[in-house]
Amino acid sequence: MTNPSTDGGYAVVEMFTSQGCNSCPPAEELLSEIERDARERGQNVFALGFHVDYWDDLGWPDQFADAAYTARQEAYARAFGTGGLYTPQMVVNGTVEFVGSDRRRAAGAIMSAMAARATTPLALSVANLGTDRVTLDYRTERAPERAVLNVAIVERGLDSEIARGENAGRTLRQDNVVRAFRSVELRAEPGQVELATPADLDPRSASVVGYVQESGNRAVLGATAVELSTA
Repeated sequence: MTNPSTDGGYAVVEMFTSQGCNSCPPAEELLSEIERDARERGQNVFALGFHVDYWDDLGWPDQFADAAYTARQEAYARAFGTGGLYTPQMVVNGTVEFVGSDRRRAAGAIMSAMAARATTPLALSVANLGTDRVTLDYRTERAPERAVLNVAIVERGLDSEIARGENAGRTLRQDNVVRAFRSVELRAEPGQVELATPADLDPRSASVVGYVQESGNRAVLGATAVELSTA
């Protein structure tokens, strides 16, 4: 199935979080609400929960954490000039950042993002879904020279029992967990990109989010998503 090009308003909502952080669950609940409300309203709002690994040494190793996601947050810190890292951090369309549990800031940033049109519309489709990888076809329009295509597999409905750390004794439900991520240069259109998938991924609860991003100021220029279950 191909998701048609999204050239109207859109919001890519990236959140940097960790199961070891006791201020993160409220932000993850907000991210779930944002994603659920967007689905019900048919809005192009794409939620991604990137689990960072710098909390892992404090008592609970997050099974969804990846050093690459920490590196992505570090790149944002350099772009924003903020220096240090913190969780939960929400970033909307690559250009606005704030504490991830701040509902007012989130609502305002998403509303502003939805008011703008995509400058680089993107269409995405699943070419092949195997047991350990997924191949995606993509098509873009008007991509600038210094741009990348980010592709993320996001899984909903994940429950984790936390035994140690700041959230010890809690069962955390997380609905927008990034299970795989890849960023490639946009060199040709149409093109193809492949992602390795984790062994425990449930395609029925997963979607692929694709978004074009400036390499310099990190602004998101276009985005779309497709359900894995339709492949």
